[in-house]
Amino acid sequence: MNSELRRRVFEVYAAADAAVAAAGPRCDASGRCCRFKEYGHTLFISHLEAEVLLDAAPHYERPVSADFCPFQVDNLCTARGPRPLGCRVYFCDPAYQETGNAITETCLRQLKDLAEEFDAGWRYAPLHVFLNEGSGRGPAAAPDSDGRIPLPLT
Repeated sequence: MNSELRRRVFEVYAAADAAVAAAGPRCDASGRCCRFKEYGHTLFISHLEAEVLLDAAPHYERPVSADFCPFQVDNLCTARGPRPLGCRVYFCDPAYQETGNAITETCLRQLKDLAEEFDAGWRYAPLHVFLNEGSGRGPAAAPDSDGRIPLPLT
């Protein structure tokens, strides 16, 4: 991913963070957001988000299950800085659900627009799919010396 596209993805993240902060959802720090199967949800991300995440993610064991996020340790996120949009916007606060959905839709549209502007294509799948296959396209890539899997966009 080129530096301009990466910068623009982080701009979308910053806008999402600001919108979430303005909405003020309650967080019980329960870690439910990362235990997908237990709480009946799936974290979908785009290939743009996958590349940003994996560029800075800590080591994780593969294969990755659809049941939980491998970056959650002791109910805390170990990949907080590069975490995807869904992680930034999701809160289990019932009073926030409609607002969270609106923020998500706005920011997803912005990510799709970036993918189109940079001719990067668009792929949207559950987190574990990207973590296990290692690439938004084609065969799985080998991890580098830090255990990260590169996700080239070109």
